[in-house]
Order: sequence, then structure tokens, then C-alpha cells
Amino acid sequence: MIKLISRNIWRFIILVILQIVVFNNIQFSGYINPYFYVLFILLLPFETPKGLLMLSAFLLGLTIDIFSNTIGMHAAACVFMAFLRPHILQYIAPREGYESGSLPRIYYYGFNWFLKYSIILIFAHHLFLFYIEVFTFSGFLYTLSRALLSSIFTIILIIFSQYIIYRKKV
Repeated sequence: MIKLISRNIWRFIILVILQIVVFNNIQFSGYINPYFYVLFILLLPFETPKGLLMLSAFLLGLTIDIFSNTIGMHAAACVFMAFLRPHILQYIAPREGYESGSLPRIYYYGFNWFLKYSIILIFAHHLFLFYIEVFTFSGFLYTLSRALLSSIFTIILIIFSQYIIYRKKV
């Protein structure tokens, strides 16, 4: 248990640093912004209590907001993503359910399961984030396309990270 907590704390710190130092500086003509830090929420254990899930997501988003000067937008989007996560996990659960002690990774549940899981949650996060950023529905298609393209880019990075970093049980 202590090992799992310390691993998640380190993952939190590393993903925040990567987001701030690397991914916040990647922007393709103001259109595509990768938000790799959402991997933290995706990889939390299935058994994470809802309160802890929401608190962790809020702290993650708030930390990104502090370093990105975005006054609560990432915190709100992360909490929204964390709110949806248990429902999505229930919706896409295998027939026999999730194995006790397994983690939401490609290694355990395969590419198709992880891709569905990632697409739904990342697109929800990005859609929420980009619409709260503009705070209007004028330019609806422009904002929708930004969210879609940024989601695709983020999903590709996250899937790639699953094959590079999480090849075995972690």
C-alpha cells in the first residue's frame, strides 16, 4: 500500500514537471495543445475511493493552473474527468469485472479497452477545458476541433507511453 502511494506521488510530480517544462511549450499554431498530465488520473488504481480520486484530480489541476496561470480551468476539467471516471469504468468493464489488484493499463486489459477508456475521458477533459477557456459557444466548431485535435495528439502520446514505460506490471 505504501509502495503504491509513493509510486502515485512520484507519478504526480513527474507528470506535472513534464507538462510544465515540455508539453506546455508544444503548441501547433495555437490549435493543438497536448495535456499529458491527465495520464495521472487515467492510471490511478480501480479501487481508488471517489473522494480521494476527486481530491487528487483537483490538486493535479490546481498545480497545473498555478504554473500555467490559468485560474482554475485545469482544476475544473480534472475534477470533471475524475467525476466521469467511475462511470466510464463501469460502462466499459469486462464481463467478469476488473481483477482485484489490476491497474487500468494496456498490459492488463488490452489495447482496445485502454483506447476506449482514454478516448472517452481525455476527450471529455479537453472539451470541458477548451469550452471553459473560451466560455462561450460562439466559435463552437473551432473550439470543438481544437478539443478533438488536442485529444487525438494527447491520446497518441499516452498510448505511446504505455508501450514505452508500462511494458510490465507496475
